[in-house]
Amino acid sequence: MRALALDIGEVRVGIAVSDATGSVASPVTVLPAQEVLSHARSFRRVLEDYEPDLLVCGRPKTMAGEDGPQAERIMAQGQQIAAACGLPLEFADERLSSREARRILREEGMSEKAMRGKVDMVAASLFLQAWLDARRT
Repeated sequence: MRALALDIGEVRVGIAVSDATGSVASPVTVLPAQEVLSHARSFRRVLEDYEPDLLVCGRPKTMAGEDGPQAERIMAQGQQIAAACGLPLEFADERLSSREARRILREEGMSEKAMRGKVDMVAASLFLQAWLDARRT
């Protein structure tokens, strides 16, 4: 079971994918949000390259575990994307994934400017890995 994760932002969408066994998540790319939402060729190419069985979208939650202020918009966009792809959709808690992604990239020596385009896909791989691990237990 291959899962494709989407970290949906207002400007960009970070994309990560699991291996075919659903064990390991890896960052893939970052695309402009409008390209993903409109099912543009760039996003369709990602779908063709990885042939996912399901989509996992990050669901922004507060530290108290409640839906954050962006949750309603992101959940609606996730449902729109899943319907256009014809794939089942699940949501994963994405709390602190961007912060952790920044920390990891900083440790690799990246500047804030250099990591700007990478944070979203690393964050997607982090919440996808947590989602995969939770499914195995």
